[in-house]
Amino acid sequence: MSGSRVLALGHYQPTRVLTNDDLARMVDTSDEWIRGRVGIRTRHIIGPDESVDMMAAQAAAKALASSGLAPAEIDLVLVATCTAEGRSPNTAARVAARLGLGSPALMDINVVCAGFTHALATADHALRAGSATKALVIGAEAFTSVADWTDRSTCVLVGDGAGAAVVVASEEPGIGPVLWGSMPRMSDAVRIEGSPTRFSQEGQSVYRWATTQLPPLARAACQRAGIEPEDLGAVVLHQANLRIIEPVARKLGAVNAVIARDVVDSGNTSAASIPLALSKLVERREIPPGAPTLLFGFGGNLSYAGQVIACP
Repeated sequence: MSGSRVLALGHYQPTRVLTNDDLARMVDTSDEWIRGRVGIRTRHIIGPDESVDMMAAQAAAKALASSGLAPAEIDLVLVATCTAEGRSPNTAARVAARLGLGSPALMDINVVCAGFTHALATADHALRAGSATKALVIGAEAFTSVADWTDRSTCVLVGDGAGAAVVVASEEPGIGPVLWGSMPRMSDAVRIEGSPTRFSQEGQSVYRWATTQLPPLARAACQRAGIEPEDLGAVVLHQANLRIIEPVARKLGAVNAVIARDVVDSGNTSAASIPLALSKLVERREIPPGAPTLLFGFGGNLSYAGQVIACP
């Protein structure tokens, strides 16, 4: 095979919704303050009967049902997450057990908010090499589980959910070459560490890096795919902050593209944010099938990865 393509998508979010007014009763903040700084209105919060692998499996089951494939046909499962409940068995193994898969290769990938696009590139490489033929690529996070609910600068950002893609080998490549990298000297700008484990960040440093450095990187990802930004049908950036998404999309020059703004309703769901937003756009038929779509993840480690795909 000469390439791979995204065949189908699925997503899952917890039923509990936390509004900005709810947060204002927990910490010194307000709906106006949150909307003005990050653009978020609501976020979904994991419940006691939910887990990262449960959300991942729900999203993957939806994608599988849409693909028409049988679970036994999947021979690779990649789960991007930084909030897994346990180290072994990994989340991919837990998902495979929930879905009744056969004997796929199983890997978790932790590149935080850039995890899904790293995982999608890894699946594309495996399918191109012939070491797999049909893959599940999932981003799933319980990001609220690492929230510091006393820190109004970070707790207002986080949300939980999962998104999944079925990726298959294809004679016609539908996933463009990945552009990926990192800024190790700035890796401490986003941290999930400590006991108990908590999420913290240097918000201004991340904002300046994202709004100045990401537009040329996003253009370079388009160049690798042989497409001009104005010809993109959609742009799905990591849903970190509306005040990052909008200027990056504007500087990119994707003037004719649908811009994903799921952060408004879902918050920052880390590795889940790109497949979650993309799946919703496709479900609502806001992106035509086959439309060139830029996916670009960025965040923890100040890592980034992006590729242009043909929208399923």
